[in-house]
Amino acid sequence: MSKAGALEGGYVCAPYLHNGSSSKLRETLEKSDYIDDMYFVTATFSEDGSAYFPSRTNTYLLARFKDQKQTMKEVERYKQDKPTFVFTRDDEFFERLSHDKLNLVSVYYLEYGHSNSDLSDLAMTVAKRQRVRRAAAGSLALSSTESPKFTFPYGDNLVVLEVSSDNSHQSDNKYCEKTRREVARKGITLTNLLNLSVIEKIK
Repeated sequence: MSKAGALEGGYVCAPYLHNGSSSKLRETLEKSDYIDDMYFVTATFSEDGSAYFPSRTNTYLLARFKDQKQTMKEVERYKQDKPTFVFTRDDEFFERLSHDKLNLVSVYYLEYGHSNSDLSDLAMTVAKRQRVRRAAAGSLALSSTESPKFTFPYGDNLVVLEVSSDNSHQSDNKYCEKTRREVARKGITLTNLLNLSVIEKIK
C-alpha cells in the first residue's frame, strides 16, 4: 500500500441541481488544474446510507481531485442545501492501467476497528478483481447549508473502489457485491454506502 498523495487526492461528489451554485461549481471544477477527471453520475444509496443522508438527489457531479484544500474551498464557496460528499484518499491500495472507461465508483465503510493487516488482506483480495482499477481507504467530509440530524459514525473508515468496464451498471454492481463477499470471507465486514454510476465524462 502506498501513502503517495495521502491527505491530498480524493473525490468530490456534488449534487447537480438546476441552480446558480451548482452551475458555478461545475464551471470552476471544469477549469481547475487540480481536477483530473469529471463525470455526471447517478447515485444509489444503500438503505444503511439513506438513514444518515435523507437529503439527497439522483444526479451528481463526480470529480477526482489532487488538491484537497483548494477543492474544499470551492465546495464551501458554492455549498447547497443538499450535501456535497468529499471523499479524501488517505491510503491508496493500488492503481492499475485500464483501457476500459470508468463505469462505477462504489463506496463502502468498515463498521469495526481495522488493523494494518486487515487493510493489507482487504487490498490483496480486491487486487485480484480485474475490473477494479483503483482502490483506496479514505475519509468523508460533508458540505451543506443545512446541518445533518445524525452524524455518520464511520466517516473515517471508508473504502472506495473504481470499476472500469463496458458492462452494464447492474453487472458492475453485482461484481462489487461479489467483491464485498470475497472480502467478508477474510473476516472483514464492508458495508455499502453508495454506488455512483457514470453517465457521461465531462472532463
